[in-house]
Amino acid sequence: MSKLEKAYYALQRMEMRAAACDDIVDPRANIIVSLLDLCMMLSVPMGRVSTLIWFALYPIVSSAWLGVRFGRVFLNSLYVLPVVVLIGIFNPILDHTAAFKVGGLTVSVGWLTFTSVIIRGLLAMQCILILISSCGFIGICRGLRQMHVPAFLTDQLQFVYRYISVLLLEALSMRRAREARGFGRKSFPLKLWGVMIGQLFLRAIDRSERINRAMMARGFDGTLPRFAADAEKSLLTSPSTIFYILLLGGGSVALRFMDTAALFNWVG
Repeated sequence: MSKLEKAYYALQRMEMRAAACDDIVDPRANIIVSLLDLCMMLSVPMGRVSTLIWFALYPIVSSAWLGVRFGRVFLNSLYVLPVVVLIGIFNPILDHTAAFKVGGLTVSVGWLTFTSVIIRGLLAMQCILILISSCGFIGICRGLRQMHVPAFLTDQLQFVYRYISVLLLEALSMRRAREARGFGRKSFPLKLWGVMIGQLFLRAIDRSERINRAMMARGFDGTLPRFAADAEKSLLTSPSTIFYILLLGGGSVALRFMDTAALFNWVG
């Protein structure tokens, strides 16, 4: 299976998992708890690495609660590691102020902040991946709409997401046609790749115009329809949703303001 096929089927599997996760936790609750965790975690002072370590509990607990494989989430979060390393790589070089000593080794503030940047980046990416894996992109947009985010914003996000699938399907069609006419060739000149990219753009635009005409023929007026049951559903009707918000959302707030350094020493 090619990378394009894996990407397309990954999108389909994500939406299937998201439909199943709707019965576990309301997407709005997941969005609220994720935003709370991100705000609390990112507002921790740069030097408090011990507090950031405690925030690593959130992705572990939430992934187990929502039925998401944490191992896959952790591995996927490593893709952001080169970016966060590039952001903080100059901290140890520029800041040599002594922070603490471990035996005979002096750890500078630069190394402390560099470690803090890496932990923040990985935890933030894991939080976002769990939110997308559990709710799906369409579920997130539906939850935002129920939270009274303007319809023009959520609708545009859904259209962009839908047209990613259109682009992938057109790319798959062109790839299969190239393989059928390539007589076993694996490499092609750069000029041919330029032509294929241009053709892919034109084919995707043509396909999107056909989809738009089909939507207009079915009464599309510029906004996606909302189901009455979703619009009237209250966030606090499910005990599991309330418990999820109180436990994980309240836990993130508590970790931000409590003396986690003393707690870390007590556990150790």
